[in-house]
Amino acid sequence: MITGRYPHNTGAPELHTELPAGSVLFPQLLKDAGYYTVLSGKHHMGKNANVAFSKISKGKGPGKEEDWVQILEKRPRDKPFFCWFASTDAHRDWAINDDAPKYDPADVVVPPYLVDSEKTREDLASYYHEVSRFDHYVGQVVAELKRQKVFDNTLLIVMADNGRPFPRCKTRLYDSGIKTPFVVHYPQGATHGVTDSLISSIDIAATVLELAEVEKDERIQGVSFVPILKDAKASVREVVFAEHNWHVYRNHERLVRFGDWLYIRNNFTDQANLCVEAYTGGAGEDLWAAKAANDLTNPQQNVFLNPCPAEELYHVGKDAHQLKNLAANPETQQVLEKAREVLAQWTEQTGDTIPENPTPDRDAPPGSPQKDRKAFKHGEMPGESSGATSINHSGPLQLP
Repeated sequence: MITGRYPHNTGAPELHTELPAGSVLFPQLLKDAGYYTVLSGKHHMGKNANVAFSKISKGKGPGKEEDWVQILEKRPRDKPFFCWFASTDAHRDWAINDDAPKYDPADVVVPPYLVDSEKTREDLASYYHEVSRFDHYVGQVVAELKRQKVFDNTLLIVMADNGRPFPRCKTRLYDSGIKTPFVVHYPQGATHGVTDSLISSIDIAATVLELAEVEKDERIQGVSFVPILKDAKASVREVVFAEHNWHVYRNHERLVRFGDWLYIRNNFTDQANLCVEAYTGGAGEDLWAAKAANDLTNPQQNVFLNPCPAEELYHVGKDAHQLKNLAANPETQQVLEKAREVLAQWTEQTGDTIPENPTPDRDAPPGSPQKDRKAFKHGEMPGESSGATSINHSGPLQLP
């Protein structure tokens, strides 16, 4: 998000890897243009990103949000400002306090790929508590901006950077992993409502720079979605891409989405497609317990599939949870070929490659032999993926 570039083009495509020195950082461009720039809370980009911020805070409280209002109160009033308020809500382990409601597990709606159990419901209810705590502090920020009489001249983006930390969600390329909340307050001539246009998280940089009237660095690959803010019926993208790289477990997945279609290519099929959240917490524990008891439904089998499907194709309008893979369906072969072609074009344009020596798994799931896995100590950084490049996007993609 801070570079406006695809992960494999940042030089830091994997968890725990740091951005290289000299990376394009859109808050630095704002800072150079006279903005007071702040990062408070989760800082997961490495020390080379520090140059982009006038002030860096570790945040306060269980969700790192308790100093947000204080930062706004103490900002220099003679400069425009940019604040990156990076909450750790909602992130495991859960921390319950009085800043948000405590939800009744009986009211929770359990998605079909999780086991509907008491543990899962309690897990989801705790997650919703942390989501609401984040919302509570966003409300405090809004109130402070209004108190300072600058709310009507402030762009506010409220979003999440990944899907919820549950099995088949975080790190995965289904809607449960990458179709994250995204709400924008844009007071100057904005239309109200929900847009059907596709956007990508790499588009934030280009959008903020355009609204700040700061020149976009040519290394930024995202496109501005300002037209959508002015007209909800506008469209700035016909297609979006996403990627899943090493995140405790080795992975190399790529996604392309257009219209109602979602296509995933998995380049490491000789394994289960895992993340830590696949087996931690109540939802993960009960999912693995159901596997041990041979009591899984078809949707709940997903994180255990070994080998993984090399290709997946879903109609998201008819299959909201992406449970019915249509890649082998004769009736969808034309769409499949189109998706393959678009992804191949993007792969070539952005210099995407598959690591020849991928970072090994850092952890082993329950019941797995440890001998074939290289264990990293918690917080230790693996080497950069050999798939990392710094090739610029060569131009707009054309749908075949």
